[in-house]
Amino acid sequence: MKRQKRFEKLEQRPINQDVIVKEWPEEGFVAMKSPNDPEPNIKVENGVITEMDGKQRADFDLIDMYIANYGINIENAEKVMATDSTKIAKMLIDPNVSHQEVLAYTTAMTPAKGQDVINQLDFGEMIMGAKKMRERRKPANQCHVTNYIDNPVELAADAAEAALRGFAEEETTTAVSRDAPFNALSVLVGSQTGRPGVLHQCSVDEATELQLGMRGLTSYAETISVYGTDRSFTDGDDTPWSKGFLASCYASRGIKMRFTSGSGSEVLMGYPEGKSMLYLEARCILLSKASGVQGLQNGSLSCISIPTAVPNGLREVLGENLLCMMYDLEAATGSDQSFSHSSMRRTWRFMGQFIGGTDFICSGYGAEPNPDNTFAGSNEDVYDYDDIHFLSRDYGQSFGIHSIKEEDAINVRRKAAKALQAVFKGLGLPDITDEEVEAATYADVHEDMPKRDKVADMKAAQNLMDRGITAVDVIKALVDNDFKDVAEAILNLQKQKVVGDYLQTSAIFDQNWHVESAVNEGNDYQGPGTGYRLYDDPEEWKKVTDIPQVIDPEHFDM
Repeated sequence: MKRQKRFEKLEQRPINQDVIVKEWPEEGFVAMKSPNDPEPNIKVENGVITEMDGKQRADFDLIDMYIANYGINIENAEKVMATDSTKIAKMLIDPNVSHQEVLAYTTAMTPAKGQDVINQLDFGEMIMGAKKMRERRKPANQCHVTNYIDNPVELAADAAEAALRGFAEEETTTAVSRDAPFNALSVLVGSQTGRPGVLHQCSVDEATELQLGMRGLTSYAETISVYGTDRSFTDGDDTPWSKGFLASCYASRGIKMRFTSGSGSEVLMGYPEGKSMLYLEARCILLSKASGVQGLQNGSLSCISIPTAVPNGLREVLGENLLCMMYDLEAATGSDQSFSHSSMRRTWRFMGQFIGGTDFICSGYGAEPNPDNTFAGSNEDVYDYDDIHFLSRDYGQSFGIHSIKEEDAINVRRKAAKALQAVFKGLGLPDITDEEVEAATYADVHEDMPKRDKVADMKAAQNLMDRGITAVDVIKALVDNDFKDVAEAILNLQKQKVVGDYLQTSAIFDQNWHVESAVNEGNDYQGPGTGYRLYDDPEEWKKVTDIPQVIDPEHFDM
């Protein structure tokens, strides 16, 4: 048939490379309101939940039992469950109802009740809810620091630049698992060179991750995955109790940690039980709450292409982020996985989280170009910095980062590379040459770096672990080579693990090592004129508005 020319051109638009599908509730391809979702209910007898969301206690699976025992405010549960879900939804957007008043209701909800409340909200109302329910008063951001070949010098330089740009947390992982000690060490040195107080982690197997934290080579953990159905949980990672035990292992050693979940994972694993993605995620959130962790990384994450393939997908993603806040947890709200060929759709992926303002707007902004991101590529990366700065300036809204001058980036990248060079020398690790330092100072991607002996690096990384190297050895190497300021920053990070204040919900550090958390910097938004406003923070507003591209109209030459 003869084609209409406009339709021909529309067909070639990037967005039409995205995969979208019809709902298929029986197989879990439904974002919200599956016909198989249970009706919310609860029955409490003698302080014990004996019935929850249509199940008798005798029929509870592992997740039900864990949530019933540890995750719900039983004292308030029957009252809350009898309250109309629309009334609770209205409380979320009513400026006359405070954050704490809402929590008295939402922390007593079952998974089915939680998702029923979210189902009452449209996207704009969810943004309003997030603005109120965020745990920490001031939003922040987290980034990925990786490269395709695990080059330690480039990692240190990228970590330093990201810290200088304002990221409060940095996460690395490996292309080769045996590189983990070097990656953790590189980001430790780089981050503290860029800005003292930045928290960092190395996402690898849980045993190694815990050991790195205990040695002081990392300061938090996040990639502790939980799932919303019994089959996917036991098939994927063991049991809720083992996850709770692991959480206590981190906390007892002064290491901040949160769990990770996200809609679509159960569909991907083949065990969705015909339930909606939102309902299953509500179970993940309450399971995390029951384990005593301070927060959750959620928002579909690496499974983002699954909810966004069906109707209400991005609404569900923001809904699960909001539900995390409603259950009184720190929310690291995803946006760390590329999912669309459309620049417009990709931008709207984070707009709800950005405008609402969340504890960590991204849990993995790419601090390197996506081809170097060993997490598979972020929704936003280094090439989007200017776009983000313009958006933040346009809306007067904090994205948690700000622009920097090119000369400052060069200086901090060089310093971080030289500091790592000193550490490698002091610890007897394979040499970092002056050529590598210079290359890392100006590098964009790993191809810009001289090749290293990968076999020698892997052997040395294992040897570092075998020798029992800790942050104390790193500090000594830095002091011996005249990097006393970086050494002091790493020492302060170890002190904070002993003090433990940053184990409070949604905790980060400012550059003076003051903890900002839900305890001492709680979200006080209660309508217009309240809460954190970027344009009322002179120092941060200047960083956001005074970008290199800005023209001074008084000195403008045509």
